[in-house]
Amino acid sequence: MSDTTVNVSGLKDWRFSIDQDDIAWAVFDREGESVNALGRRPLEELGAIVERAEAGARDKTIRGLVFISGKDKGFIVGADVREFELLTSEQQVVEAVSTVNAMLDRLERLPIPVVAAIHGVCLGGGLELALACHYRIATRDDATRVGFPEVKLGIFPGFNGTARSIRQAGPVAAMQAMLTGSMIRASAARAQGLIDELVASPGNLKWAARKAVLQKRKSAPAGIAKTVMGQWPARGYIADKMRAETRKKVREEHYPAPFRLIDLFARFGMDSAGMKAAEPRAFAPLMVSETSRNLRRVFRLSELMKAQAPKDGVFKPLRVHVIGAGTMGADIAGWCVASGMEVTLQDLKPDLIEKGIAAQAKLLARKFRTKPLRDAAKSRLIADPEGKGVGRADVVIEAIVEKLEVKQQLFAGLEDKLKPGAVMATNTSSLQIEDIARPLKDPGRLIGIHFFNPVAQMPLVEVIRGTATRDEEVKKGCSFVTAIDKFPLIVKSAPGFLVNRVLAPYMMAALKRVESGEAKEKIDEAARAFGMPMGPVELADTVGLDVCAHVGRILGNADGSAKLDQLVASGKLGKKTGEGLYVWKDGKPVKQEKTFDKREIEELGKALVEPLIAECRKVLDERIVENADLVDAGVIFGTGFAPFRGGPLHYKASQTAATVPAQRAAAE
Repeated sequence: MSDTTVNVSGLKDWRFSIDQDDIAWAVFDREGESVNALGRRPLEELGAIVERAEAGARDKTIRGLVFISGKDKGFIVGADVREFELLTSEQQVVEAVSTVNAMLDRLERLPIPVVAAIHGVCLGGGLELALACHYRIATRDDATRVGFPEVKLGIFPGFNGTARSIRQAGPVAAMQAMLTGSMIRASAARAQGLIDELVASPGNLKWAARKAVLQKRKSAPAGIAKTVMGQWPARGYIADKMRAETRKKVREEHYPAPFRLIDLFARFGMDSAGMKAAEPRAFAPLMVSETSRNLRRVFRLSELMKAQAPKDGVFKPLRVHVIGAGTMGADIAGWCVASGMEVTLQDLKPDLIEKGIAAQAKLLARKFRTKPLRDAAKSRLIADPEGKGVGRADVVIEAIVEKLEVKQQLFAGLEDKLKPGAVMATNTSSLQIEDIARPLKDPGRLIGIHFFNPVAQMPLVEVIRGTATRDEEVKKGCSFVTAIDKFPLIVKSAPGFLVNRVLAPYMMAALKRVESGEAKEKIDEAARAFGMPMGPVELADTVGLDVCAHVGRILGNADGSAKLDQLVASGKLGKKTGEGLYVWKDGKPVKQEKTFDKREIEELGKALVEPLIAECRKVLDERIVENADLVDAGVIFGTGFAPFRGGPLHYKASQTAATVPAQRAAAE
């Protein structure tokens, strides 16, 4: 078959060429996009490339095929989530994935060596494409990660990644990767069997891939030591253990995808052909489910929040100065260092700085796996009791005591010391930005950058705009937040901003229920059954009852609970003192074992979130946040509001939409 039989000259998203050694190079460089995602057109063009490789293999004009990315920072981020909405029925899903799977099977059956050369992220459908290749090479770069994040979208791998990952890595490692959606470093992926070879840098990839083709290298499947766990009866034991571990993290009625994946493994184990055939039928119902639709919405919301940072990249913060080495200030400093920045940490008490820096050891050990990288990170976190780093910093953040006069005095002394263009920010959780900025010569420069505790775990950061704050400063604040891998949410300066404001009535209403005699265990169980990460009573204890009372007064909820006031007066502040509404032991609340009626719990859960939803509506009406989508995004990422419900306002709208037809039918 000649070159003209299969036309690969007009490709938009791929570049196809054959070099002097008869090696075909398929370079994925999706047109008009910053990253490569497998949408409809890229997959159609991939099919043409496979067909051309088949022809070249038959007539001996192609001796090997290499897949590589034309993007600097990544291989393939996965399937194009934007196109998921085009598939509205299970049958459409089965047909769509079956077409792709047939093409990947053809790729895998090619009689010539097929190599994936990977730098940067290789996720989801990208990893499934790589697993259909015969050999996989990746860079050692820390930016190179592989994984299956599909479970976070309410699905599991649908391009036969289930069977191929189990074949290569064995059932334990492969299932762990699919059930957690974790990003796996290249070195760990090689140890597992998902990657075959590592090279030092992107510049080495092409040479290594060429060598692999010329030497006809082929990846070996997992050995008997790994695959034995996929055989019966060990498989049944492993599957049961996986279900038990998964239940500790999520409820099956909320997130069915990991449980359906375990069912698939329990049934087929190492039977690749059986699993590949069954995968689309198990995948399709998940893909069209409300849970997956809502989780895809959450993904879009996260992208919407990232988009609040300017794309021009003019402001690139490299140095941060944090004032206040208490828990919050030290943790902000630690996170910035973990994100690659240099940080100077200032406090009036040198011993507090020392303690704050020491507390970051766990985070840095988790973030940096080798001693040289950890040592480099530690050297970037600098004790600065005299504040010498202020003048060099791109971002200066204050995280001191919540007293207006103290903050005003601090910023008045800082204003002339900052370099031009540097961000001047407060981490206040309750004071108005314009009040803090009042004594400044240039009040338009001050913004709020409000982190949540624990800093390392909470993905949201509120970027607060005061009445005089300039847009330019807000945008720089958003750029800084995205640079440290958090989601920025622009919020107008108002009591409680967004997150604390909507949480306060939710918690206060729950505390009133406790005061009126309802069991706190029942209230917390109902909230978790609804999908909240923690019940409101336990949350109040975790935040601190003194903090709850303080926020309640600021937000006009001072009449919230006599019991709360009594506990605070007696020094029972919750988790931090060992007793509050609960007694705490080993960092956990002591709860009485009780069984509750399921229907009653469901109704109570819906009732508990009503005050939160009502406050979200007020926030939107007052334009504290720009639109309903951003309100939903802020509450999901700032409070953990049940992601599978798509956000509080979206949930309320969908509930209303569902009840109207039912009411109409009842009336008829």
